[in-house]
Amino acid sequence: MSRSALFAFAAAAITTVSFAQAATPVRQAYLDRAPQDEVIYFVLPDRFANGDATNDRGGPAGDLVGDRLKTGFDPADKGFYHGGDIAGLTARLDYIQGLGATTIWLGPIFRNKVVQGPPGQESAGYHGYWITDFTDVDPHLGTRAELKTFVDAAHARGLKVYLDIVANHTADVIQYRDCPATGCDYRSKADYPFVRKGGPRGPAINDGFLGDAFLGDGRRTAENFARLTRPDFAYQPYVPKGEATVKAPAWLNDPIWYHNRGNSRFVGESSTYGDFSGLDDLATENPRVVQGFIDIYGQWIDDFGIDGYRIDTARHVNPEFWQAFVPAMLARARARGIPNFHIFGEVAETEPGMLARFTRVDGYPAVLDFAFQGAVADVVNGKTGTDVLAHLFAQDALYEGGAQAALQLPTFLGNHDMGRIGHFVRAAHPEASDAEIARRVVLAHAFLMFTRGAPVLYYGDEQGLVGTGGDKDARQDMFATRVDEYASARLVDGASAAGDHFKTDGALYKTISAMARLRAAEPALRGGRQVVRAAGDKPGLFAVSRMTPAGETLVAFNTGLTPITVQVEVDATSRTWRSAHGSCAAAVTAPGSYRVEIGPLDYMICVSEVGQ
Repeated sequence: MSRSALFAFAAAAITTVSFAQAATPVRQAYLDRAPQDEVIYFVLPDRFANGDATNDRGGPAGDLVGDRLKTGFDPADKGFYHGGDIAGLTARLDYIQGLGATTIWLGPIFRNKVVQGPPGQESAGYHGYWITDFTDVDPHLGTRAELKTFVDAAHARGLKVYLDIVANHTADVIQYRDCPATGCDYRSKADYPFVRKGGPRGPAINDGFLGDAFLGDGRRTAENFARLTRPDFAYQPYVPKGEATVKAPAWLNDPIWYHNRGNSRFVGESSTYGDFSGLDDLATENPRVVQGFIDIYGQWIDDFGIDGYRIDTARHVNPEFWQAFVPAMLARARARGIPNFHIFGEVAETEPGMLARFTRVDGYPAVLDFAFQGAVADVVNGKTGTDVLAHLFAQDALYEGGAQAALQLPTFLGNHDMGRIGHFVRAAHPEASDAEIARRVVLAHAFLMFTRGAPVLYYGDEQGLVGTGGDKDARQDMFATRVDEYASARLVDGASAAGDHFKTDGALYKTISAMARLRAAEPALRGGRQVVRAAGDKPGLFAVSRMTPAGETLVAFNTGLTPITVQVEVDATSRTWRSAHGSCAAAVTAPGSYRVEIGPLDYMICVSEVGQ
């Protein structure tokens, strides 16, 4: 079978208007789209497209000169900058919109510490999470003017733009005199209280400090949060020579606004108060820090008309910070004329109850649905029965706002930290043919696009990029790479990964684009109430109905390797049907019972409308 034929089954029955026709803005109608109406394209700008080679080493002014440890640029090393930038993204908007994306989520674009790490283990801030200047664009990626051009160009096409932001930490600038070479173990509040130096019996340094004092309703305020006078309660922090003013806004340069307790163990108290792998952990319980970040990120909304924020390391910040920050951002966006500003946090947790906690306690409108990712990967790979998904969706009631709120949870199949869906499938089926791998990847995207949630496409998945794992191993270049490991890899369909990856006639690109068109054409697939109709404890049938006042849309999947013919319960009023994808019977077998036939690793979508 040819590579183009591998995906033909997935796109065969999907037809609608072209995205070029749909791209014409009508009175900025994109602003009225609800979060669940979006198809989000997540991209790391450094790895996407190089539109301006003069900024590869950190800016056209030549402010960064020397080797890669000075400039951060080494396109042959997967841990350094490769040259992608905002200008490149702007030049490729046709490609992104042609895929069917309606929103572009940019990895952090703020100025980063160029290189970090001990000698011999250095890496660059190409990913964007080592921020020093929260007010400016990293010069490797472009300028504020180029960002405005990009956002305006996207908006003119009806595309939204989300920024990836950080409030938990800054780059690793603050050091500790107590352990300069090996890194510092976490020191707890009980063993090293804020009001003493060196332990509970040490000399008083912050007498009268009330930082952990709460009002009766649990809120902290500036009035009951006295300012720390010294930051050396646990360790002796200092800022190395030459870095005293590296952070912006300027207040971020003072160690008094940080916890300075050593490296997080990622459990208990240290998860909130510890340095994330050495990164400077902000004292986000302090009202000065809260207001500072409200000012910082509110200004990006004011200046650029940003449409949403994905918030990094959300679980490592105290809930009171988010309880103040999230409403402030939503209000700032409304004042800017952005009524559907989408905020969602990164909480790397696969239990829906733990994810839901951040919507009920911390006040997040949504969180990235890691539980969905884990469940779909296991179901598509045949590791579990499809009842795992039924169990997952039954817990939508846990989110603040219940199942209706769960519609706006960003769902995804893989990302820049954990790895790509192609890698998960290939690792689970090392002996499978390329055709089977491809079919499982397509089926995973069908779950992503047609069950509840706002789907997130990880850049390059549409070209079949696979990778060998997470982190740097999943951050390939879309342009022709100079990293040997990236170039020598195989795509999902078995082809070489060498060369660039912007084909719009590839089978997987066309298949995902067709799915996006179908999702856009059928409102039930975006906002319909979801009812699980069938699931089992083995690979095979999974079916859901998406219900709206206009009727019922049935989506049925087969995760097994043999065909399925079965009766599925539907609403008793759904009598006649049309096919949106696959071969759908024109009528029910009996009121409330509908016959479905699905081939191996395939899916079907059938629509019954009121009045048919």
